[in-house]
Amino acid sequence: MAISIQVTDNAAEKRWDISLAGEVDIATAPSVRERLSAALAEKKQNILIDLTDLDYIDSTGLGVIISVYGGIRADGLSVKLKNPKAGVRKLLSISGFDKSLL
Repeated sequence: MAISIQVTDNAAEKRWDISLAGEVDIATAPSVRERLSAALAEKKQNILIDLTDLDYIDSTGLGVIISVYGGIRADGLSVKLKNPKAGVRKLLSISGFDKSLL
């Protein structure tokens, strides 16, 4: 399945609003990494990722988000996830990243 990625500069909140829809897996994770990296190259600011329409994420996709989180945390910035479905929330919980990303 494909991934849809919407990237919006939310200037009022000084953050990137990202919406992911579909599936983030080994095939689509590079696209997610590329879009997140491009946004941060344009402007370093916090990231809010809306997962309302994300049906699935595997460890590769989670690795992309964790990598971005680790990269901007040193700058005092954050990545937050919003509205994960049960399966995505379970992966976050198992990996221990639910506390830092939700």
